[in-house]
Amino acid sequence: MSQQDTEQQYEQPTEAPGYIDDVTDAEAREEAHRARGTVRPITVVGNPVLHHACRTVTEFDADLAQLIDDMFASQRAAEGVGLAANQIGVDLRVFVYDCPDDNGVRHTGHIVNPVLDELPLEARVLDDGNEGCLSVPGAYAELPRPDYASVQGQDMHGNPIAVQGTGFFARCLQHETDHLNGYLYLDRLSKRDRKDALRQMAEVTPAYETVPND
Repeated sequence: MSQQDTEQQYEQPTEAPGYIDDVTDAEAREEAHRARGTVRPITVVGNPVLHHACRTVTEFDADLAQLIDDMFASQRAAEGVGLAANQIGVDLRVFVYDCPDDNGVRHTGHIVNPVLDELPLEARVLDDGNEGCLSVPGAYAELPRPDYASVQGQDMHGNPIAVQGTGFFARCLQHETDHLNGYLYLDRLSKRDRKDALRQMAEVTPAYETVPND
């Protein structure tokens, strides 16, 4: 997810693992991942890896840890706030994030095999904010999304975790989970807005390295 631009309390699901603290030492943790990582180019809309559901992670090993480090490095190089594995061409269910919420609090972490919790209708408050994507460089569109999100999954060691967020951070969690299910934010737009976003993309040169579509 790219950068641009009524918090409510919701009851935590009784079956869910405890929500992680992704705020404490956010800067130091991001820097440590990034220092170990290698920047990779970003895949863009039209690349097949972005348009189908990614594979479940079953091996929690050194290769997965390196992938997460590379994703943090790539995310920073592209000046993003969230990055899914298929955005660097890897067909696995994992994403990283380094994203502020609407109060300016920085959230940094990763989640493997994420599943977005379904919100009851009465708990859904839509935020009509702008949304962009590193895989659709230079394009932005208004897209309503719930202003709260809860995601369950695993950490790089296979331990069960859950992440929750509000406002812009909630949008990031939903956006990145969508990626791993084979959807870009473009797929949630009207035909007219999708066409406009693709026009915006065609008019800019990405500020970061991308993978050309053959």
